[in-house]
Amino acid sequence: MERKLISNVDREMKIALEKYKEPKNIKRVLSGMRPTGKLHLGNYFGALKAWIKLQDKAESFFFIADWHAITSAYQDLSSLSENTVEMMADWLAAGLDPEKATLFVQSWVKEHAELYLLLGMTVPVKWLERNPTYKELMENLKDRELATYGFLGYPVLQAADILIYKADVVPVGIDQIPHLELTREIARRFNNFFGNLFPEPKPYLSEAPKLPGLDGRKMSKSYDNCIYLSDSEEEVNKKVKTMFTDPSRIKKTDPGHPETCPVFAYHTIFTDEETLKEIETDCKAGKIGCVQCKRKLAENLNNFLEPIREKRNTYLSRKKEMVEIFVEGSKKAEKVAQETMENVRNAMNFFKPEDM
Repeated sequence: MERKLISNVDREMKIALEKYKEPKNIKRVLSGMRPTGKLHLGNYFGALKAWIKLQDKAESFFFIADWHAITSAYQDLSSLSENTVEMMADWLAAGLDPEKATLFVQSWVKEHAELYLLLGMTVPVKWLERNPTYKELMENLKDRELATYGFLGYPVLQAADILIYKADVVPVGIDQIPHLELTREIARRFNNFFGNLFPEPKPYLSEAPKLPGLDGRKMSKSYDNCIYLSDSEEEVNKKVKTMFTDPSRIKKTDPGHPETCPVFAYHTIFTDEETLKEIETDCKAGKIGCVQCKRKLAENLNNFLEPIREKRNTYLSRKKEMVEIFVEGSKKAEKVAQETMENVRNAMNFFKPEDM
């Protein structure tokens, strides 16, 4: 079932990549991430790697979406502050550069909330109720009280996040395409009422490699099957030892099927091409066992993660300096947001004392 699901996702991604070609002449990029815990390899290849590429191509704004984090987890915010700091360290260690991109915290730029309020005045409730993620989470997260105004309206907040910077491109995963389309609809509706103020943002889809979790399912914190950017060498070694492999292989000499093995999926990313071909050939011929295969993978994974771990520890040891990067980034973002909001207030004909 899981293998079939991944196949369907691959097929959908191929269709989406054909429909949404990589935008050309990108001027301004924006994206955000909820601080719900330490980042894992799936987060890196699914989002951060594309962000790092884009920060060299266009003016880039990347924010820690702490307001979004509370839309579905408002009942326990004990880890919100800590998770925000951990995300700062993960981003910088992974390669986001404050000299190239504006890095900030959503709640430190209050204009997001003002635009969220004003956009919300124009968005029909039916638009929000048809949101596929809203329906899915309402059905799946029965243990949480999600029938709140904030949860229903979070796509409007998401639209405000994007439109306030007049971003023309938003890097997204395939599951977020409906959200971005809703943002485009909200922009069109607002422009129709108040003038051509907001560009309609286009999606940036990158064909990220599919990294399964330790158990072969999608890598997810809720499944407790992740390899984190912050994991120590010992933790990586231990986790790799527990990874699911080809279930049809009972003995080392049994021929393997690397195309269905989660461990081999990692090798396609972290192992050099020559060694990868050797592993594939030897696996199919029953010449290499899973223990040996995992040992090589753990070595390669640690080689990849070591510089990230080292930078991460350095940033956390200088926490005040690290936080200051986001303070300065928030000030830069605020200037852009304030200019947009001045235009919005004028377009909506709000009275100002200086107009007298």
